[in-house]
Amino acid sequence: MEKEQQLKRTLTLVPLLVIGLAYMDPLVVFDTYGIVAQLTQGHVATSYLFTIAALLLTAYSYGRMVQAYPKAGSAYTYAQKSIHPNVGFAAGWTLLLDYLFLPMVNFAIGMVYLEAAFPNIPAFIWVIILAVLITTVNALGIKLTANITGLFVLFQIIVVAVFVFFIIRGLTSGLGSGELVSILPFISPSLEMATVFTGASILCFSFLGFDAISTLSEETKNPKKTVPMAIVLVVLIGGALFVGVSYLLQLVYPNFEAFMSAEAASLEIAQFVGGSFLHSLFLAGTMVAVISSSMSSHASASRLLFAMGRDHTLPKRFFGYIHPTFKTPLFNIVLIGVLSLTAIFGELEIIYSFISFGALIGFTSVNASVIAHYFIRKRERSVQGVLLNLLIPLSGAIFCISLLFSIERNALTIGLIWMIIGLVYFLIRRRMHLKFIVEMNHDKE
Repeated sequence: MEKEQQLKRTLTLVPLLVIGLAYMDPLVVFDTYGIVAQLTQGHVATSYLFTIAALLLTAYSYGRMVQAYPKAGSAYTYAQKSIHPNVGFAAGWTLLLDYLFLPMVNFAIGMVYLEAAFPNIPAFIWVIILAVLITTVNALGIKLTANITGLFVLFQIIVVAVFVFFIIRGLTSGLGSGELVSILPFISPSLEMATVFTGASILCFSFLGFDAISTLSEETKNPKKTVPMAIVLVVLIGGALFVGVSYLLQLVYPNFEAFMSAEAASLEIAQFVGGSFLHSLFLAGTMVAVISSSMSSHASASRLLFAMGRDHTLPKRFFGYIHPTFKTPLFNIVLIGVLSLTAIFGELEIIYSFISFGALIGFTSVNASVIAHYFIRKRERSVQGVLLNLLIPLSGAIFCISLLFSIERNALTIGLIWMIIGLVYFLIRRRMHLKFIVEMNHDKE
């Protein structure tokens, strides 16, 4: 019998937090700010609060499922084991929208900022450089990826701290609203809940690092304890940072309609509050964030593909391969690097939305997996069991579904097309597999 391919357990809590925060990207609040500020009429902080509420419930569900199945594969594995293999495939396939295209969106963000800073250099050059660099580092091993992203996350935190310092100094000097305490970034006469929910559906993109941690369960020491703790901490740390920064950005630059480019709005705010020094520091921080987030998302995506390949959901010879020296899913890493080159053609707002579509479907399936595994299969139905195994995950699923219906229409269409493609692929592959089994049995006769 063929021995199951396994990854090596080397990660502890701190490296997991580093990878999760790097994947999440502490500076991502600046990347999405201009787009969501215009969409929500200046209520980005309110959208973040709704997103945090939904994702804390889902983070709990991820923690519960890691305890049941501490393996690579994330939502794919949980739905496959607890609900049904077909549901697992659907969750994994849809989640690929998140995992496969997040490296692409990181490259697209880097291209936008670098093109603004160096207009004489063709934008596609930056995408190629980033793709080659990040693919190479990921191919060499998860420990190297964790060490490099640790340094990069530290630098990003420094950049955020400096940016916040300049904003506070500007506000106290009369810039923007000229006040540090205001309720307007949360509630104002222009607040519309429909746009807040639409903003929240995009901002799910900002939190994607927390669920990616679960894909590293098979490379984590004591994953049943360490991974759930890391997941919740990443949501809390990231959420506090995002709400605080978006609140200050709105106060210091209340005229969100005046951005020359909504996609690079934070670069304009950096110039406004800190001059050329902060502009240059923020650009450097953004590029570090692009690299670190790309490294982490690249690593997580390759592990999801590996899990699906190992289970024969995808062709095992390619997707289930582990390099004998580096102990990494090398073919998957290279494939994601190639796909990331499509960043050259991407529109950021739509990319944000359809990545969130994949993430929200995955989050919903994880919440459903908790109910299926603990409440239905294991019959843990005491008063505490009803709360932990039914009400909390059900609330998380409802939150995620409500955000799903707020996604931009074109992105929703792309997501549904992706699901249909997956269904057709699955039916064809299942038919070929059944035909193979019949032929094997016939040969035995």
